[in-house]
Amino acid sequence: MTSADPTTSRPLRADARRNRARVLEVAQEVFAEEGLAVPIDEIARRAGVGVGTVYRHFPTKDALFEAIIVERLRAVGEAARELAEGPEAGTGFFAFFEQMVQNASLNRALFDALAANGSFNRELTAEASNVMMTGLGQLLAKAQEAGRVRSDLTVTDVKTLMVGCLAMARQGTADPRLIVGVVCDGMRPVSPSRTPGA
Repeated sequence: MTSADPTTSRPLRADARRNRARVLEVAQEVFAEEGLAVPIDEIARRAGVGVGTVYRHFPTKDALFEAIIVERLRAVGEAARELAEGPEAGTGFFAFFEQMVQNASLNRALFDALAANGSFNRELTAEASNVMMTGLGQLLAKAQEAGRVRSDLTVTDVKTLMVGCLAMARQGTADPRLIVGVVCDGMRPVSPSRTPGA
């Protein structure tokens, strides 16, 4: 997918920025609840804009969904970075992990953003993915420094575990809270009392 981001070509007028933001907001809600089958004209109707307005900002539905993914990845990264800079990064890591799984299990757009595998515009998603992974890496490092997370985990490990939890939660065959609890226990440092055979 090689759609261009129209915001990079020229500055948008204030009303155009508002329209774009409104379309993105509505599309996120619609895609999260109903998936990608919803037509563009329905998104335009719910956003209160013309179909032409949507297509001026997003030439295809794929381009619209891609913009949502980029926005979500950036938001995830910023949230993780803010937690990492706070005083409770150690405990915040697990709260963040649990919240991400809970949110993304109910939000198809966020799930697909986290699980994106390069099928989108690589330049756009690579930049946004870097923001997410950097923020998550900072939070992980702080939690490891605080002794709350095992030291051998990498940020790639954490993302893989997160996506795995999401995939299982979306299947609906297990309690998401149980899945997350087991995974979080596995990410904690092993104490002598928890050592197998002790």
